[in-house]
Amino acid sequence: MKKLLYIIIPLALIALVVIRLKSNKETAQNRIYTYNKEQAIEVKSDTVKYQAAKEQNSFTGIFEPDRETKVSADVQGKIIQVFADAGSSVRKGQTLIKLDDTLLKLQLQSIEIQIEGLEADVKRYSILAASDAIQGVQLEKAQLGLRSAQVQRNTLLEQISRTIVVAPFNAIVTLKMTEAGSFAAPGVPLFQLTDISSLRFTINVPESDLNLFYSKQSVNIIADVYPSVPLSGKISLIGSKGNAANTFPVQFLLKNTSDLKIKSGMFGKVLIKDASEIQHLTIPASTIVGSDIQPQVYVVAMGKAMLQNIKVADRRGGIAVIQSGLKEGDIVITNGLINLFEGANVSIKN
Repeated sequence: MKKLLYIIIPLALIALVVIRLKSNKETAQNRIYTYNKEQAIEVKSDTVKYQAAKEQNSFTGIFEPDRETKVSADVQGKIIQVFADAGSSVRKGQTLIKLDDTLLKLQLQSIEIQIEGLEADVKRYSILAASDAIQGVQLEKAQLGLRSAQVQRNTLLEQISRTIVVAPFNAIVTLKMTEAGSFAAPGVPLFQLTDISSLRFTINVPESDLNLFYSKQSVNIIADVYPSVPLSGKISLIGSKGNAANTFPVQFLLKNTSDLKIKSGMFGKVLIKDASEIQHLTIPASTIVGSDIQPQVYVVAMGKAMLQNIKVADRRGGIAVIQSGLKEGDIVITNGLINLFEGANVSIKN
């Protein structure tokens, strides 16, 4: 009897466990949502169509100052004072450097004394010549000596004025190459001055795109670091000779912002629209699935969603220009893509 109980009790426990597990399985299955692949998925769609659009070409270029120069002294001499530093804003005619003019001023004093004596001689000889007391040639020599001394004085005055080096135009000192105590000489740069109130923007254009540009053409220019700052330029130069890459320089003149945001050396781009309107096959860019290497769209065919490989020629905002893979009139799915799969039944919702 005991042996029989040892067999019955384990079997009863096993049976109880099996029944319990089966009950749990049925309860779990009842709670799980089973997706019906045959049920139509509600989607939104759009029709592939041709759309007129002007071709937009982008050309990258660089901003340069309209005026930039290296300032040097017109005469040689020791620098006794420097009035500007790198980064300083200077005005036209503002003194930048003062050279030692002591010797020139001493020479000027000497020549002025000579002029006083020669003027007295001319007055005296004029009186004597009028009364025939001396020959007229003596008066002429005195007059020539006076004129020569006056020229020497004017020369010295000009040399003294050139011991002051001034800014040739309104600018920013972008490079300082001297200090007080240095020696200045003609042709030796002392400062580099850069005027960025006006700028030149230069791009290189392939010969096939040169027809997009013409003299005095006005365009909008975008600085890469300040895309929201409006800049307007006008063509000042269309190159007549191409470089090794067969591109031609095109240059624009433009005004900088009032606070001189745009600096020399910054990059930007100019957008040029082709005058001819071209019809493009377009779809909303949001319809594209897959990868950039192989973009795809879901096309509605016979009430089913079918994946279609496409080639994208360009993206313009929310519009994709299709190169191949679709034709006008095809219906592409724009919304409801999450649960969509190849061959799914679809119901188009307006």
